[in-house]
Amino acid sequence: MEKIKALTSENGVVIFTKSTCCLCYAVTILFQELGVNPVVYEIDQDPQGREMEKALLKQGCNSSPVPAVYIGGKLVGSTNEVMSLHLSGSLIPLLKPYQSLS
Repeated sequence: MEKIKALTSENGVVIFTKSTCCLCYAVTILFQELGVNPVVYEIDQDPQGREMEKALLKQGCNSSPVPAVYIGGKLVGSTNEVMSLHLSGSLIPLLKPYQSLS
């Protein structure tokens, strides 16, 4: 879907979420604590949200379409993939270019 492609190519870190999803919130907070200010796009607030959800599933968000985390234009995955990367020490190097210097 064009909207997903545009958002992920124009921004370093994008998290597609739903406003009622606690896992989406947890992933967003993790990124903020790691010094990254991601673009958070709540698909349930978009009139095309259903189509976006289907597009995210087609792109490889296996069990759930949200949270769908993109870093550098590439789909990283959902909560399980993000937490696995974080626990293995692989997430921070991916985020390095997008961390704020504060």
